[in-house]
Amino acid sequence: MAKIKNEELKKIYGKIQIVDSFPDYKVKVVESFADINVKIVDSFPNTEGKWKIVDSFPDFKIKIVDSFPDFKIKYVDSFPKVN
Repeated sequence: MAKIKNEELKKIYGKIQIVDSFPDYKVKVVESFADINVKIVDSFPNTEGKWKIVDSFPDFKIKIVDSFPDFKIKYVDSFPKVN
């Protein structure tokens, strides 16, 4: 799969459901060289890099993988953004 462009990555925020099958995107969690710095929030996941983890009615479904991800994320406490 081709690397996802930054313009598309900037649109991946909001309510996120972690799934085992039929994901919208496959994601690898890394400590460095991430494509997106993600902050997990409880409310207002309304800008790039802010994710609220939900069990139903997600904006996007994400599968956590170890290899062949669509993009890589790093969890942060501040300054969520596309790198």
